[in-house]
Amino acid sequence: MSTKPQSLADVLRPVRHVLLDFDGPVCSVFAGLPASDVARRLREGMLAASGHAPTGAEDESDPLALLRLVSDSRPDLTESTDAALAVLETEAVQVGQPTPGGESVLRACAGSDRLVSVVSNNAGAAIKTYLSKHGLSGYVAGIFGRTPGDPSSMKPNPRLLVEAMEAAGTGPEHCVFIGDAARDVEAGEAAGVPTIGYANKPGKDSKLATAGATVIVDSMQLVADALLLGRAGRRGRCG
Repeated sequence: MSTKPQSLADVLRPVRHVLLDFDGPVCSVFAGLPASDVARRLREGMLAASGHAPTGAEDESDPLALLRLVSDSRPDLTESTDAALAVLETEAVQVGQPTPGGESVLRACAGSDRLVSVVSNNAGAAIKTYLSKHGLSGYVAGIFGRTPGDPSSMKPNPRLLVEAMEAAGTGPEHCVFIGDAARDVEAGEAAGVPTIGYANKPGKDSKLATAGATVIVDSMQLVADALLLGRAGRRGRCG
């Protein structure tokens, strides 16, 4: 399922600040180093440090969900687990897979005079490493990863989106958030920001629609094209 380009362009037309999720819209963080391996290594670190992992940790293959679990059941291990995960995420992005059209969106934002802030549950250090490795740092005005040692800052909490807007001096009416999960849509709604849902896997379109995404796309290139279409339209009217 994808939104017609003109409908997407209508959503993007008032946008001056694009808030962009990282894992999904920009790259697949755990494409080279699987999330299940990262979760396993986190558990091994906890076992080495404290002798046991929290109940339920053995069944958790999502490292970010595992971090939440640790925060809820063993807050004394939260800071060290978060730091260890940040190191593993930074390792993972070295072999992460760029999302088709993700780089095009960053370039299209620059070409249409729009700011970009990356807003993600991933560690800011990992995001910075990926952007630098791929020569994309200059396209991003700000990086807003989860607050170190504080998993409650992660989406669906809108805190990071609000921080990104405050740093750029923009309001929700001039922003859009692009994410690939229901929690992204929920965070956008809580922050008053319309959300473009990126349905990069079968079945995600219905989940994003149920969560309340303003529009849904199955291609980041479609977003890039619509951004540039909006630029051409504005220039045409001015001429």
